[in-house]
Amino acid sequence: MSEEQVLILRAADGAQARLHPHGGHLLSWIPAGESVDRLYLSPISQPAPGVAIRGGVPVIFPQFASEGPLPKHGFARTARWSRLAANSPVPAPARASLGLSDSDDSRAIWPQTFSAQLEVRIGGDALEVRLSVRNTGAQAFHFTAALHTYLRVNDLAEVELLGLQGRRYRDSAAGGVERREESPALRFQGEVDRIYFDTPAHLILRDGQRALEVRQSGFADTVVWNPGATKAAALADLPPGDYRHFVCVEAACVGTPIQLAPGAIWSASQTLRALPGGDQAQ
Repeated sequence: MSEEQVLILRAADGAQARLHPHGGHLLSWIPAGESVDRLYLSPISQPAPGVAIRGGVPVIFPQFASEGPLPKHGFARTARWSRLAANSPVPAPARASLGLSDSDDSRAIWPQTFSAQLEVRIGGDALEVRLSVRNTGAQAFHFTAALHTYLRVNDLAEVELLGLQGRRYRDSAAGGVERREESPALRFQGEVDRIYFDTPAHLILRDGQRALEVRQSGFADTVVWNPGATKAAALADLPPGDYRHFVCVEAACVGTPIQLAPGAIWSASQTLRALPGGDQAQ
């Protein structure tokens, strides 16, 4: 992937992030004091017109998946975003903002006027990604949205996600049947493609001796995805075997679409925090 257009963000304490204007896409996040990226980015993914980047944090808007008439996952993840602001203050954190507004192309398939903003903030062991949408038109509209976060893991077989026990979910890998999560720790065996509804704001992803805290605010649902070996083999932009090195834990609003009145603003965020060793946050 060409680095010419990439915005590099560095905090005073050493935390780093990289963003690409194609899709308003967060490509990378390395917490302060670490050397390994906490996000997964496919090394063979290339941004192109109408083609999303595989990995990092794709922005899903104004439609999640194929649940509507628009292209899968909407158009924001393949649109060209503009740079609004970036700074690396002393002390940390550092921030950057990208923006997207309606265009002739977007209105041709979704006849709404809007402005969206993606703000990324890094510092210490934490990353915050905030998505905001303003209705700049005269008519109300509704949408679904998600931050399709790819979290890097060492070995999928050792990964477990804590915090979803008792929550209702739609199992897309099983034809859309609805179930309730019975396990205190979700493990990844084969394809996992689930929309958990009305989820808690705080989850923990354990990856062997490492752990990551995943928090969300303003997003009601959580999508958990890994394609498994069979579906991963059909993804041209994913190297063989790389499905074992990521889990998607997505902050989302899917079950109940967001209703936005003229002039109103909706805002929601996902915050990741690298935990020492395998300890859980209090």
